[in-house]
Amino acid sequence: MTRDEQRAKAERFLALHHAPPLLVLANAWDVVSARLFQLHGFRAIGTTSAGIAATLGYPDGQRMGLEENLAVVRRIAQRIDLPVSADIEAGYSHTVEGVVRAAREVMRAGAVGLNLEDATGRPSEPLFDVSSQAEKIAAVRATARSEGIPLVINARTDVLLHPRGETADLIPEVIARANAYVQAGADCAFVPDGAGLDRRAIGLLVKEIAAPVNLIAGPGVPPLRELEELGVARVSFGPRMMRATLAQLGKMAREVLDRGTFSSFTGEALSYADVNGMLEHDDRGYCAGLPPGGLPGAA
Repeated sequence: MTRDEQRAKAERFLALHHAPPLLVLANAWDVVSARLFQLHGFRAIGTTSAGIAATLGYPDGQRMGLEENLAVVRRIAQRIDLPVSADIEAGYSHTVEGVVRAAREVMRAGAVGLNLEDATGRPSEPLFDVSSQAEKIAAVRATARSEGIPLVINARTDVLLHPRGETADLIPEVIARANAYVQAGADCAFVPDGAGLDRRAIGLLVKEIAAPVNLIAGPGVPPLRELEELGVARVSFGPRMMRATLAQLGKMAREVLDRGTFSSFTGEALSYADVNGMLEHDDRGYCAGLPPGGLPGAA
């Protein structure tokens, strides 16, 4: 991918946050999951750091290294002809310099966006100070400008993941942090976990945060149509599809061990030719093939 192609892809990705329909960002954990999402019609791909970590044998929470994470991001960006946004957790560093290095490597991997969270990983002090997190975001924005890439910064605040009271009482802090990050240079505000947010709270976030708002799909979250009506700009899945896939693997394993049958993975599985077909490369190196007869369930 040339620098001009990456810049155009970044501009396209940012535009998806500002025009209907709602941007639904599928979170992939490897090339084949990203390719499957592309074939089913998603317009952009995010990665899930938790999903990538699991495939590499790590628990979530910055236990894998930046290079291990970005090796997967790079493979996805090289094979998928869609904008790719990289989940880099808190940047694998507590310093501005370390986070800037991570952002630069994200761009060099071919991604055009990133998630950057304000969680410290320390139970005694779960969130970074607002000013220090804003400083990191401002430095990432300056680095992206110097690289000539309009990197889409999705600033995540984990206020609701580390509750210190009722959700309604935490909304002002969510809004204040999000707006500080937007003022520092973020393009989008990411507020997980939305399960505790009612429609009134979601509407308030959309109204008071001076940037597109990203929520995560999950139990209790309104359906996409209602989120779009409320003004939410972006919805992502995080690691939830990956975890659901693992649950299905567990069910298939139990069928074999408990019943001695194989119907759960022989009835509706993609064929050998299907999987090979969807990963065929075009002359640019992107996966461009389709399974024979198309994907089951695709529109």
